[in-house]
Amino acid sequence: MTDFAAPLVPTDDLTAAAPTDLDRMVAELRDHERFLLTAHEGPDGDALGSLLGMHRLLQKLGKDSVMFLAAKEFPLPIEYRFLPLEEVFHEAPADMADRVIVFLDCGNIDRMPVDFVTKGANRKLNIDHHHDNTRFGDVDLVVPGASCTAEIVYDIAHRMGVPIDAEMAMPLYVGLITDTGKFMYENTNAHTHRVAAELIDAGVDVDDTYRRLYEHVPIEKLRLVARALDGIGRHCDDRLVVSYITAEDYAATGAGEEMTEGVIDHLRSIEGTKVAAVIRDLGNRGRAARKVSLRSSEGDVDVSAIARKQGGGGHKRAAGFSTDDDLPTLVAFLSAEVTAQLGD
Repeated sequence: MTDFAAPLVPTDDLTAAAPTDLDRMVAELRDHERFLLTAHEGPDGDALGSLLGMHRLLQKLGKDSVMFLAAKEFPLPIEYRFLPLEEVFHEAPADMADRVIVFLDCGNIDRMPVDFVTKGANRKLNIDHHHDNTRFGDVDLVVPGASCTAEIVYDIAHRMGVPIDAEMAMPLYVGLITDTGKFMYENTNAHTHRVAAELIDAGVDVDDTYRRLYEHVPIEKLRLVARALDGIGRHCDDRLVVSYITAEDYAATGAGEEMTEGVIDHLRSIEGTKVAAVIRDLGNRGRAARKVSLRSSEGDVDVSAIARKQGGGGHKRAAGFSTDDDLPTLVAFLSAEVTAQLGD
């Protein structure tokens, strides 16, 4: 169990947040007793990891904490099914009116499209690292310089003097390695590695975690990846790479939409690619017909700016949006946006 008697890093390492932002968030967590925690729709490793990490933190403080994710989010992507989410609520708890809502890894409130969460009179706390976060909370702790939201949860625990045990460390480590691309992305910094070291010291089994995330791959997913790669289209002088995963692809491979995680990384790695896009049919799992995931390979295209034009958001190098547009319309939109940013 990690001992936080001596600070690992100065508070200033919370790069983009004024010191009072962290202090105000800590005060909110100390002063209230009942919380409902949630994260953005289509939760990834950081959303789930920070959700579980914050839940454990509040439990260790003796607080009444429940986690909420809509039922449509399940089954989760294969990679995340080992996470202990059995206690997640899919409906409002009976005492919802008495709870403070904590949004984790949620760039804007529309990314949690559940009325009792977003439209009630509950006090709202917003903890996130997206640079385009809309600061929708009553109290906001938004740290664009953090590698992931899980890193911010770690820093909150550190400030509050809450020792991190293995039960808290594992999901935070999942958030850390997934949002940094196994420590390869430019959001990785020295503090990120210090946090990783402390989480390992707290009890993370690195080998087991990596194998569960990246090596327990069902054959159906590999067949889906093969079809996605076989259907690649290249546009804008090969600088935009697009793959469309259809309902027919799911049926032919026996895979589900939740098995599309990671497909975009193959597209991003193609030589000459500036922007990779995976368009996938959602069926009954989303508000719209399709989800578009975007990655900027070299950082010279801000894909979050593209996503915002369609009501989405994210990071400069990783973003997404939901849409009812068809493939030709989306390819035309993406081609125009990529060309406009690259300037030729």
